[in-house]
Amino acid sequence: MRIDILTLFPEMFTPLTESIIGRAVKSGKVEIVVTDIRDYTENKHRKCDDYPFGGGAGMVMTPQPIYSAIMAVDPNHEARRIFMSPKGRTFCQPMVKELLSYERILLLCGHYEGVDQRVIDLMIDEEISLGDFVLTGGEIPAMAITDSLCRYVGGVISNESLSEESFTGNLLEYPQFTRPQVFMGLQVPEVLVSGNHKEVDKWRRAEAEKITQKLRPDLLGREE
Repeated sequence: MRIDILTLFPEMFTPLTESIIGRAVKSGKVEIVVTDIRDYTENKHRKCDDYPFGGGAGMVMTPQPIYSAIMAVDPNHEARRIFMSPKGRTFCQPMVKELLSYERILLLCGHYEGVDQRVIDLMIDEEISLGDFVLTGGEIPAMAITDSLCRYVGGVISNESLSEESFTGNLLEYPQFTRPQVFMGLQVPEVLVSGNHKEVDKWRRAEAEKITQKLRPDLLGREE
């Protein structure tokens, strides 16, 4: 899978070179290409924003640099083009599987007060939001979606880990414990050190259902 990220602040994506995602990139399982939108502006001062028509606070990203950047990295519209926006549909686990059906994803990061609507109308397939809150730009949402997608690319994380994490089967994950067996007077549940794998599985399922009922009852009964 290839993920293109278009941004005014490419240095913000350094975390994607670390840990699990960094190793996935180095091994060739995933290709992440970060493009600086400023490289495509026709303004001699590398300016990519201007005052909004009609007045109002802040600045708006101008259409030309974005249009030119997208045309440079995806001239034949091979990628699913996504604009990170609080107006978009809310990102959730089922959307991961949906987006993984595309061989290539392009994520456009807005900044300041937004992006000229014309370039969205001309170049973008859909808008996606992380939730009902506003950030200073689309960089953090783009990183979150990239991380979420890369985890499901074959060989990045074991299938066993993926099958038992939160939201799989519409359940939150069961509690996890490791050594020492007793910490600050709190002991690991006896079933987990019993060696009885069948009972461990039953306990984990029961705990997942209990936690989901308490914290996210809306997940129960939802279609996957």
